[in-house]
Amino acid sequence: MSWRDGTSALRDEVATSRALNLDADAATVQALCAKQGWAISAVETLLSGGTRVVMRNGDDAARLRVKLKAKLINGTVQRAAWAAHRGGA
Repeated sequence: MSWRDGTSALRDEVATSRALNLDADAATVQALCAKQGWAISAVETLLSGGTRVVMRNGDDAARLRVKLKAKLINGTVQRAAWAAHRGGA
């Protein structure tokens, strides 16, 4: 059971996204995940406030979603550009 086959070990349902937008700062999210032993793939501070975190697996994402249910941001968020522009003069 994994994100590859679209299933979750937590429930007999289709797995949801590994990405979560949370109304919490990055340090708080990282500390909670470290304490629980949940692996993070990426973290970014949202321009609109809060943190976007991508977990390494769907089960950890589901657990974080339950743990921080009250902090989930639903709807559109404003993200920063991922990479700086590269190019010549």
